[in-house]
Amino acid sequence: MTSAAAPGNLPPSPEPHDSLPSATPRTVPEPRSGTGADPASGGASGGDGADGYDKADNADVADNADVADNADGDDGVGGSGAGSGRALWTGWAAVCAVALGIFGLITSELLPVGLLTPVGAALGVSDGTAGLMVTVPGLVAGFCAPLVTVGSGRLDRRLVLCVLIALMAVANLAAALAPNFTVVLATRLLVGVSVGGFWAIAGGLAVRLVPERHVGSATAVVFGGVPTASVLGVPAGTLLGEVGGWRTAFAAVGVLGLLTLVALVLLLPPLPPTCPVAFPELFGLLRGNRGVRVGVIVTFLVVTGQFTAYTFVRPILQDVSGIDAHHVSTLLLGYGVAGVAGNFLAGPRDARRTLLTVSASLAVILGLMAALPGTVAGSALLLAWGLAYGGVSVSLQSWMVASAPAATEAASSLMVAVFNLAIAAGALLGGLAVDGISAPAAPLGAAALMLLAAVTVGGTSARRRDGIPD
Repeated sequence: MTSAAAPGNLPPSPEPHDSLPSATPRTVPEPRSGTGADPASGGASGGDGADGYDKADNADVADNADVADNADGDDGVGGSGAGSGRALWTGWAAVCAVALGIFGLITSELLPVGLLTPVGAALGVSDGTAGLMVTVPGLVAGFCAPLVTVGSGRLDRRLVLCVLIALMAVANLAAALAPNFTVVLATRLLVGVSVGGFWAIAGGLAVRLVPERHVGSATAVVFGGVPTASVLGVPAGTLLGEVGGWRTAFAAVGVLGLLTLVALVLLLPPLPPTCPVAFPELFGLLRGNRGVRVGVIVTFLVVTGQFTAYTFVRPILQDVSGIDAHHVSTLLLGYGVAGVAGNFLAGPRDARRTLLTVSASLAVILGLMAALPGTVAGSALLLAWGLAYGGVSVSLQSWMVASAPAATEAASSLMVAVFNLAIAAGALLGGLAVDGISAPAAPLGAAALMLLAAVTVGGTSARRRDGIPD
């Protein structure tokens, strides 16, 4: 398998200063010299076609597509027939293996959300201190996303992903045997390394695994692992914790990691690096690409707001909404189902409009979560919360890829770094709010951050419509 059509395989080109994302990520060729094209907005100053690119160039890129050079027959109809069908099938199988990896990693990272109280009680720490089980891996993942992306250099991405998922499995099995909270936190450091590195590399792989016309759907499937972790992972872990103890839940996630490792080995093709990322490229994207800068800011605000509240969803549901502890796992399952629906609703839509709608909706929902008591209100708001937040991950990824189509791995690593640092920041802020003020303070603080995110996205949209330069 070649990787000639991957965005990261194109020679780095100067990033436009006014590059904002369009509806969905797409593979774009390097513009002809002198066109001055903006691949994200679709504008061109050289009149070289609607997108500033020669259609023949697009055909050349399609002919070199990574998994299927069957640009005209990627569904096994026309083109290369049965061979094309096999290429498409194996590509989607690889996408599903990567999605399973994301599912396992996010389940591992968020597992303590449903187990804060039992872990804290068993190991003699408060809910706020137990929240460090979410803060620590988020912080480590934030730093490791760019470090692993740069440090992996010319290593095959398949090998890197397998090592990282194996590390996650070992960390969770060790946590299940941990004698005290300090050891648990040490294992959470390893989880953070796995999450940051795997997500940064996997986020932009869809374009290397399936033909171009399927990239948007494949990206949604990969990031479907995030809300599905809320649907199955966190509720199942919470249920296992209630039935067999929290150690059983950690052990189960460790076994899931081992099964995922087998799937990656069997289904993921060799993925040699396309264009190794260096730190100067990361800094250059932040400095010279407005779309990437805005994406980073919005990522931090939305995700910090989310985890300021979500890390402590259990005490919020119990103390504010008055929901019985035995019903929490069921409600989290409903939250996750709504999140999966939100993910696939957002996948093919305009990233900017989706993020504006999501952040504004979450500001309202979280504000009401803090103010409205009662099991009915709490349950309904939790489901609405899941539906709205479900579209965040795929929309942020689409935003970043469209903002830097020739540097998707670098842009993805920046988004993942900020995403995970924001998880840590949110868990820390939520812990301070819950321990220092009260449970309702966490969703109120989260609502304020979501409002800031909505204002940021809305302001960016206005600037783009009015053509205001950077």
